Amino acid sequence: MTLGRRRTAFVAMVVVAGLMLAACSSEETGAGGAAPAGGAAALIFATTVKASDTSTSTVIAPTGAQIVRGKTNVTAHNDIVYSAPTVNGQQTELKLDLQVPETAGQKPLVIYIPGGGFVLSQKTANLDQRTYVAEQGYVVASIEYRTIGQGATYKTGPADVKSAVRYLRAHADEYGIDAGEVAVWGQSAGGYLAAMTGTTNGDKQFDVGDNLDQSSDVQGVVDEFGASDLSKIAADFDQAAQDANYAPGNSLATWVYGAGTKESVKNPSAAITASDPIGYISSRTAPFLSLHGSADRLISPSQTLLLHNALRSKGIESSRYVLTGADHGDLSFTGDTAAGKPWGTQETMNHIVDFLDKQLAG
Repeated sequence: MTLGRRRTAFVAMVVVAGLMLAACSSEETGAGGAAPAGGAAALIFATTVKASDTSTSTVIAPTGAQIVRGKTNVTAHNDIVYSAPTVNGQQTELKLDLQVPETAGQKPLVIYIPGGGFVLSQKTANLDQRTYVAEQGYVVASIEYRTIGQGATYKTGPADVKSAVRYLRAHADEYGIDAGEVAVWGQSAGGYLAAMTGTTNGDKQFDVGDNLDQSSDVQGVVDEFGASDLSKIAADFDQAAQDANYAPGNSLATWVYGAGTKESVKNPSAAITASDPIGYISSRTAPFLSLHGSADRLISPSQTLLLHNALRSKGIESSRYVLTGADHGDLSFTGDTAAGKPWGTQETMNHIVDFLDKQLAG
């Protein structure tokens, strides 16, 4: 088979697998979300990844022990309806799963936002890592949100996350939550939504729905391999991957412009600017922790760098870790069972827990 045919076959495999991808993170179970109209896939693997600047970041090579669950008993509350927005003329229930450690007192809240290329949002994703964080003394909520198959755009995504923040603050006493200490943590598309949520503290345009008497502001953001400027999402990649990511009317374009668009995210526009968390940074923006693999083939590593540098230039606390040789989280859906290991090490996860401890429990 020629190189061109091998690449075509690989792209076809990724398009099919991309529609099955739930979070690019560990231990994904269950079903949820909807494919976009026409079956357009959001994900394509690059064959080459250009090295990006690490001068403002910390480079690590996590190869040590994996996290282990079982330190603390955790109570699960699943399928809690936190919002019921109207989708295509009908109310659609959005649900979350909650993990509450069985320890005394109110606990800080961490809201986990799964990935899925804006095509899927499975709240059952990443159970091992979510449980590990809960066992460190945090109430952890994993949420679903509207996808592009449900007409979602960059406007509705952050609105859904903020609805979950407000709902959980309104029910803080019921679940033993310290309502004044809330962080968001996302991976891939979820990392992007976490960034949008944290940069828009105090921006009421994304506060719609119920519990509007509650604040949607968060006190910390963990962004694992999330996008920022979608017009540069493939900037570190080979031409074939760039062409796929910037194709007119694809899933990324649908996320920005809406269903049926013929636009490309590569083209500058007011909508592209409005979809970029960098443009919302203000004095109210939450502190950030970003993590990205140096060999990420789905979202250019420079995406978190752009956001990290922009945050620091505006005086916002921001730390960024680059995982040497790491790809885009768990890629076991492709048959690669090793890719997720750097993300599940005690070293990597303890950087996240240390950040949460500082911002929420310090």
